Amino acid sequence: MKILVFLGTVRDSTPPRPARLGLRVAKACVTCLKESYADYDIELIDPLDYPLDKVFKPQFAYAHGKAPAALNDLAEKIKDSDAFVMVSPEYNHSMSPALANLLNHFGSSLFSYKPSAIVTYSAGQWGGMRAAVNMRTFLSELGCLSVSAMIHVPKAQLVFTESGDMQPEESQSAWFDYFNRTFGQLVWWAGATKQHKQTIDPHSQLNSFKTTPAERNAPQ
Repeated sequence: MKILVFLGTVRDSTPPRPARLGLRVAKACVTCLKESYADYDIELIDPLDYPLDKVFKPQFAYAHGKAPAALNDLAEKIKDSDAFVMVSPEYNHSMSPALANLLNHFGSSLFSYKPSAIVTYSAGQWGGMRAAVNMRTFLSELGCLSVSAMIHVPKAQLVFTESGDMQPEESQSAWFDYFNRTFGQLVWWAGATKQHKQTIDPHSQLNSFKTTPAERNAPQ
């Protein structure tokens, strides 16, 4: 199976806090997944690797084959994946604008019928947990419902080094046990949905709107 870990920040400096704190958390997630599920394909998606136009235009709004190569490449990765890990800081009790912007560039059909896991972090004491509430609604609308267990990392700069390793005073086994409660749920659901889709293709069984959202309205 293939799992994409989405990093939800593009800020490369956050004085006086460590730069790109979320990258530490995302790298730790990747390490944990690779250790626990060595035969899986785990990839970190950094939004800085996918430069976006200042004027918003989603990948699916371009004529076929005319979207920027980076968007087409990421669209294929999303389509081919079985599950997602969404790593986000908290902005005004909500998810990262950088993460929302990146995900909004792709149609929900690429995410649908695949599970997701929510990981939030902060430099302070709350670990970004209020953003997670908002993320459940967002991910549900994309069709990649989040598993019940979530990961929150308060004071992440004291937990992880810049490389994503544990700080000397932290226990990797304790943190990864905590991570794996969420990742275990994610992998179980990913396996279940992948197997069931091989029997029944949800996109052929269920009607999705093709031209206008009004196609999913209740009868008048």
